[in-house]
Amino acid sequence: MRTLFFVEDLPTTVGQKYTFLNEDALHAIRVLRTGPGEIFWLSDGKGTFSTVKALEVEKKSMQVEVLESQFQEPLDIEYTVIQALPKGDRLKQCAALLTEAGADRIVFWNSARSIGKSEDKTFDKLDVTIREASKQARRFRIPEIVGPLSTAQVIDEIARTDLAVLFHESATSKLSAITPPAVKHALIIIGPEGGITDDELDAFTSSGATIALMGRPIFRSAHAGIAGLAALQTLLKSW
Repeated sequence: MRTLFFVEDLPTTVGQKYTFLNEDALHAIRVLRTGPGEIFWLSDGKGTFSTVKALEVEKKSMQVEVLESQFQEPLDIEYTVIQALPKGDRLKQCAALLTEAGADRIVFWNSARSIGKSEDKTFDKLDVTIREASKQARRFRIPEIVGPLSTAQVIDEIARTDLAVLFHESATSKLSAITPPAVKHALIIIGPEGGITDDELDAFTSSGATIALMGRPIFRSAHAGIAGLAALQTLLKSW
């Protein structure tokens, strides 16, 4: 499998020579030991990517040649995950897992029982986290990070989607029992470790969210999103 790196000024013309010079280039040179003749991908993180070949490798940069440039269309369905803010030490892990699972939008929610706080310094570093996770997952589209949102703003998110699923242990129906409508925008809601409040539950279901059970095991909040997203992608036949 080819490695993937991101650049701001992606070269797209076949035969074009380009100086690869940023933090990703340093990683390619110093950690991955990329040498002349090796072929890899460069992407703008918005769907366009170029296959390039390393020509000359210096200490901090390399000269590459564009072999091919392509554009990857987004999936037919956009997936959003509404995630109650986890503790600071789990925030980055949560963002990375959701990126690798294929979330298009990761929306953090400041729920009544959220342990994490929006002013946590870790929150400011999530752009780096999702960029690195996108490279790991070979994603040519870096997901959008949104929030933290209030409960009222989450209700607005529900109103703008075609299918909203709230995973909750009180549910009596499985996700597989849902007969989905024609869906272009889908979202899941993951509550905090302490669970969502009755008021939040009522507000979300009144706004159109469907409650579903995520199997028998009870996941940690920061880990539940990857399972819920995978299950929804299977239900909607994206997988």
